[in-house]
Amino acid sequence: MRKIINDPDAFTDETIEGIIAAHPGALRRAVAGGRALVRADAGRSGKVGIVTGGGSGHLPVFLGYVGLGLCDGVAVGNTFSSPSAEQIADATRAVDGGAGVLYLYGNYGGDIYNFDIAADLVAAEGITTETALAADDVASAPAASRATRRGVAGMIYAFKIAGAAAERGDDLAGVASIARRVGERTRTMGVGLSPTILPAAGEPTFHLDEGEMEVGIGIHGEPGVHRGRLETADQIADRLVGAVLDDLDAPAGSTVSVLVNGLGATPLEELYILYRRAARLIAERDLSIHAPLVGNYVTSLEAAGASISVLLLDDELTELLDAPAASPFFRHGAVDVLDVEPAAGPVAASATAAIGDHPDAVPTAFAERVLAVLAVLPEHAEELRELDAALGDGDLGITVAEGSRAAGDAMRRDPSLEPAELLRRAGAAFASANPSTFAALVGGAVVGAAADLSGDPLDPLVASALASSVADRIRARGGAEAGDKTVVDALLAGAGAGTDLDAVIDAVRRAVDDGAERTSKRGRAAWLQERSVGLRDPGMVAYLRFLEDLRATRTR
Repeated sequence: MRKIINDPDAFTDETIEGIIAAHPGALRRAVAGGRALVRADAGRSGKVGIVTGGGSGHLPVFLGYVGLGLCDGVAVGNTFSSPSAEQIADATRAVDGGAGVLYLYGNYGGDIYNFDIAADLVAAEGITTETALAADDVASAPAASRATRRGVAGMIYAFKIAGAAAERGDDLAGVASIARRVGERTRTMGVGLSPTILPAAGEPTFHLDEGEMEVGIGIHGEPGVHRGRLETADQIADRLVGAVLDDLDAPAGSTVSVLVNGLGATPLEELYILYRRAARLIAERDLSIHAPLVGNYVTSLEAAGASISVLLLDDELTELLDAPAASPFFRHGAVDVLDVEPAAGPVAASATAAIGDHPDAVPTAFAERVLAVLAVLPEHAEELRELDAALGDGDLGITVAEGSRAAGDAMRRDPSLEPAELLRRAGAAFASANPSTFAALVGGAVVGAAADLSGDPLDPLVASALASSVADRIRARGGAEAGDKTVVDALLAGAGAGTDLDAVIDAVRRAVDDGAERTSKRGRAAWLQERSVGLRDPGMVAYLRFLEDLRATRTR
């Protein structure tokens, strides 16, 4: 591995430091030292804010599209990893000017979960949000399942056009509607010629033999729809443009915009060779091209390859596409200056930072009980890691351990608060400590359930209702149903077992044992199919251990 880096673990933070140092008049941090960045004038009164986000390693996406006529803020995760819910919430608070905030990002599970949790967090503070997802990659799903497609380079059009709508003063519903319209009218397909190397891993993300190409590749190196010998530029363009136009089905006589995007290591000359052929193919379909874009707009570190995106325009989208925009990485239209007048007021603070410490606070009985459980939950990390290694990727032990510590820290800042607020803070901390699907689903469900909590969860009836509410939110957000062999089964079994904690634990233990005899139906475990039979689900076991530790605190 040959990279110009220092500590691989510092890759993202040092990138952000360099960008802010180079462009101090354009960008600022939403929270000191944080991964949420906003434009200098973020939070303008009456303007809809737009927040995007995703993993690092894709510059100019996502940081590069924060600026005039574009997005107002961004949250950045580790390389190819989702930002945390708290980072997204930090950006949201900093860009909110009272008109609401649009979340605009790519259609990836981890991002969706964490943006949804952030929406729950800021909703409790009075900030309204809407979401629009980019899902333009035609290779990732058939047309009948278009809503499940990945978001790739076509999201640039959504940033540009939605940003212009927000700049002209459209309300939140209007900006969101335009962003979704762009998504419905955009298609993309890419080709990969070489892999990327993650700084922290030092290994290629996939392998291609000499002289091979991967058609339909994703921006993280996800497999495409065809692997074969490297073809000529015209043959590659024929494949990509043909697939995109067939799926888009633009009426003859329409106007489109075309984006030829490099993945990071492809020379501009080669991108223009692709555009040359793409323009001819589009003209043959009786389509006109307006405002084409050629260059590196969404990359994948040093990967070689390219993608071609086509946006079907109408009069309003054309006007918004032509509106001026400027960021340190993107300029369009007549823009005199890049630096803008900083917004009045202090830099936003995160919810965690704003809590402060209250050393004299008297803990409630609920706080004392839950803190005692959170203190011992990390002791189960190795057991959960082994269970998860058999069914998934082995990270659930770390997720539960780090999440429990973070949740405990959040509660200890003021343990005298009402249970609903303590749960909200604990859920947010659990979700953000080690962003993963399990952390996002469980932490986000706790945040949402806390908003509806009525009473003290030490009351068995309230606890049962809380467990049901958490299960419902996990089902709604993650798609798991009863019988799918997930933590949902354990939550529902306990909620239906009555008010005696011993009976609840027995019911959950039976659910764990019964689930072991079934096939896993959700997440990575589902990929094992029949091989998952005989294995206990680690999420279900984690909930069982939580309840057992809760029972143990009664005798302490």
